[in-house]
Amino acid sequence: MKNFISVKDIPNFKKALEVAFDVKKSPHAYSHLGKNKTLVLIFFNSSLRTRLSTQKAAMNLGMNTMVLNVNEDGWQLESELGVVMDGDKPEHMREAIPVIGSYCDIIGIRSFAKFQDKEDDYQEKILNQFIEYAGVPIVSMEGATRHPLQSFADLLTIEELKSKPKPKVVLTWAPHPRALPQAVANSFVEWMKETDYELVVTHPEGYELAPEFMGDVKVEYDQKKAFEGADFIYAKNWASYISYGQILSKDFSWTVDAEKMALTNNAKFMHCLPVRRNVVVSDEVIDSPNSVVVQQAHNREVTAQAALKMILESK
Repeated sequence: MKNFISVKDIPNFKKALEVAFDVKKSPHAYSHLGKNKTLVLIFFNSSLRTRLSTQKAAMNLGMNTMVLNVNEDGWQLESELGVVMDGDKPEHMREAIPVIGSYCDIIGIRSFAKFQDKEDDYQEKILNQFIEYAGVPIVSMEGATRHPLQSFADLLTIEELKSKPKPKVVLTWAPHPRALPQAVANSFVEWMKETDYELVVTHPEGYELAPEFMGDVKVEYDQKKAFEGADFIYAKNWASYISYGQILSKDFSWTVDAEKMALTNNAKFMHCLPVRRNVVVSDEVIDSPNSVVVQQAHNREVTAQAALKMILESK
């Protein structure tokens, strides 16, 4: 595997899951793979689980790790080509990226959607510049449109907990005070489409995801109807794609609560974290035995290690 940007980068979907299960069973069995190898993690945006889980995954593989918080630890970076650099950004990514690549064997990048220009965000300009100029494999730690490390962990969690071969999995929009990117939702749908699960997406009208991710996935605008018989409920907010980056609703009737969970088939509750309690989900649900958000977060380490292992083995 050359890069890990989306599910499309995985040569064999079934094999990738087997690698993840193997890594979870024996996390230190492959520490020889990363000996004398270095992973640089570059954060254009804040992080808790992604930073710690990816560092730990690299350490389990015997890798050295370095972390750079852009605009805090280094120069502000210009990403646009053809600009006259007479403003507040003294260094261009065209030089910075190959320099960083010369110091390491793999680079991890976290760069969110800016919600200034839909076309720019969906072209993944920052991520693609790293792919073009770094000279080493790139791992997306969440881009403008996808979050593959999260989705891989989501898949592993469902595989561990499902009680039947084809569970009903529901991705539900939930309210939030801020406009959040579509990356987690896009990526979750993309990964679930590679399975034989029954996937249903539910959200208010106006929150339709990009057609390139949704395809023919079923959309149910009645949240309670969507929840009926579900085995997994994945709650996540995202801002509008059509009215790009806008908050069209803060309707608290979409909060996941015990009454809605009672409509399910004793479903497990999932969320990528951090989560706004009593906005996205009620305390009663997230504190219940059916909440698997911590297991889901732990699996971030497992799947990050699986992705890094597959890249190291292909170098």
